[in-house]
Amino acid sequence: MASRKTPDATRRSERSRVAILTAARELIAEVGYAKLSIEAIAARAGVGKQTIYRWWPSKGAVVFDSLLVLSEGADGEGIVLPDTGDIEADLKTVLRATAAEFADPEFEAPIRALNSEIINDAELAAIYREKMAAPVEEAKKQRLRSAQRAGQLAADADLDLLLEVLYAPLAQRWLLRSGPLDDAFADALVDATLRAFRPE
Repeated sequence: MASRKTPDATRRSERSRVAILTAARELIAEVGYAKLSIEAIAARAGVGKQTIYRWWPSKGAVVFDSLLVLSEGADGEGIVLPDTGDIEADLKTVLRATAAEFADPEFEAPIRALNSEIINDAELAAIYREKMAAPVEEAKKQRLRSAQRAGQLAADADLDLLLEVLYAPLAQRWLLRSGPLDDAFADALVDATLRAFRPE
């Protein structure tokens, strides 16, 4: 008689995890964050509520992980900004892509939901900074350091401040829905930032 195979609990758990994260992203796009519930996620994913609560403490945590798996190299590996040797061209490429992402309704809904949750959840905010924001910021700084070595940025430029100057207006416009997030705006931000941080 052929031996019966033991069910692979690890594979089953991974299937459930993927189904839950996929369901969370889909439901945010369909009903918005305010109407999103653990019950709805569980029903869409075909799992019990307790399965979700075993892995995540809140719907905000589920939303965060659903975005984390979409971020290529979100664990800090594989995040590389373009380096053509021209810092202006490379920053415009990156900022245009960021602006386009924020203007994409499918991407914007979960990101806006996550930001809403972070405002009131200090623990989730700390996890976001550690797992998502910090690795991306370090990749950006690596590209900026390369530009410093090439003499395209001031050697003593404060790279944290540079990134704030570059990205904060984009985030503000997105947050307040106060204007278009297009290539022209992205390019203007890069031009203004580089004027402030190029060598004198």
